[in-house]
Amino acid sequence: MSAADKPPEDLPDEFGQIARLYRPLTRGVPEAFDLLDDAAAIPSRAGHDLVVTKDAMVEGVHFLAAEAPDIVARRLLRVNLSDLAAKGAEPYGYFLATAWPSSYGWAERQRFASGLREDGEAFGLALLGGDTVSTPGPLNVSLTMLGWVPAGRMIPRRGARPGDLLMVSGPIGDGWLGLAAARGEIDDPNGYLTARFRLPTPRLDVRDALRAGASAAADVSDGLVADAGHIARASGVRLRLRLDALPLSPAAADWLGAQPDRTTALVLLACGGDDYEVVCTGASPIVGFTVIGEVVEGQGVEPTCEGRIVETGAGGWRHR
Repeated sequence: MSAADKPPEDLPDEFGQIARLYRPLTRGVPEAFDLLDDAAAIPSRAGHDLVVTKDAMVEGVHFLAAEAPDIVARRLLRVNLSDLAAKGAEPYGYFLATAWPSSYGWAERQRFASGLREDGEAFGLALLGGDTVSTPGPLNVSLTMLGWVPAGRMIPRRGARPGDLLMVSGPIGDGWLGLAAARGEIDDPNGYLTARFRLPTPRLDVRDALRAGASAAADVSDGLVADAGHIARASGVRLRLRLDALPLSPAAADWLGAQPDRTTALVLLACGGDDYEVVCTGASPIVGFTVIGEVVEGQGVEPTCEGRIVETGAGGWRHR
């Protein structure tokens, strides 16, 4: 280990950090064993299934390198909560893993923990365990999120059927535009778009509506076209997606109106990702959702604009 890779001298060791930063985040739940064990014991709930999801974030890839540590922590919780929202699950708790570069000293790690505390309290989450290590590379954080659904009621990706409608829970394109705004590439006078990228809102509020009417669902993280494609692939169907029917925020609509080619701009919005809305299918319209297409026999996604099929490439973000 080089001198540049050594942790600052004032840092507590791994167990000291766990005790001071993370033990308070367990909120005292007995299943976490005060983070003194290598595992947690999750009690079963009669009539419920446990839903487990996991997402990781890397500095410079999933968030900007200069991002505040508390915002990184809150974003990490929220992108995982978005997965639970798409499954119709009620959040319960999480396991955390952090790989700290030497540039993140005690103050930065405290600020990260404060972000976890803020959103943990807001969403009723308890930290159940995890690990903390050092790395010579950029900050890496990952989180395993747990939630509950009534037995047999989790909404899978594979339930779409020909004749279903294709729907989305809210505006598309804000996340991609927000990243551009955060980079200074487009104007964002009131900060709305930047905020949508930095701190997305997981759509936990649509849980009951999804349970009541959705046949399949996914959260929109990689891009609407790509995530609709996950549903199409898992269900063995074709999704006809009308790009000109996408719900847009006023900020995104303003950006769209300033573009020379409306179709190309709509493709960018539909493929950009980081919206953390829910795309779903169902036999009839779901309250609060916008109908953006339909399910037919076949395979894949068929994006159209003003009645014409358009090319979208991969349809969204893919890691290599």
